[in-house]
Amino acid sequence: MATPLGRPALTKADYAYSEVRERIMSGALPHGAVVSQEALAAELSVSTTPLREAMRRLSAEGLVVLDAHRDARVAPLSAAEARSLFEIRQQLDPLAVRLAAERRDDSDQQRIRESAAFLEPLDARSGLAALEAHRAFHTALYRASHNDLLIGLLDGLWDKADRYRRAALEARQDSPDDRARVQAEHQAMMTAVLDGDPDAAQEHMRRHVVNSLGRRAIDILTDG
Repeated sequence: MATPLGRPALTKADYAYSEVRERIMSGALPHGAVVSQEALAAELSVSTTPLREAMRRLSAEGLVVLDAHRDARVAPLSAAEARSLFEIRQQLDPLAVRLAAERRDDSDQQRIRESAAFLEPLDARSGLAALEAHRAFHTALYRASHNDLLIGLLDGLWDKADRYRRAALEARQDSPDDRARVQAEHQAMMTAVLDGDPDAAQEHMRRHVVNSLGRRAIDILTDG
């Protein structure tokens, strides 16, 4: 069945998944929070069956921890996981943009330019739209690699990484210099990919990861 706008209608499980995921990613459900599935189902006006299906999906994505009872817990953040994410990104992100600079086609270049137009500096008050714009830009870059395995790996890491970005921003706001640096890094990566310069694209992304919110999150969670 389609909606009047021509989009497929959400099932109750899809609706519950979308709502709970948004609350986790926005911080409305903070990491480590215990969630009563019965209470949440009532709040969302769905039965517990579709909510449990949604929770299983979120558990498979590493966003929720399910126990043997009826409660669930938002997956906690840890310095160890932040470090693991950073170590993976140090290798995969520079590789992705290197390949993108070598393989991007006209449609890739258009998507990269269009996504860059919606970028805005992130801060602790940033809503999901700002995070999604940030994700769309990076996705446009690494999809231009035309390496499906690499794209799948980076797609699968993004939600986890976004939770650490938000935690880093909530702990310490970026300074004006930080925001200017990030903007310059994004511009430099885009230019290198569009110009077909793999060495420059790889180096700009390497520096971007080293300076990233994910790297900051390691120190914050270690000190905490």
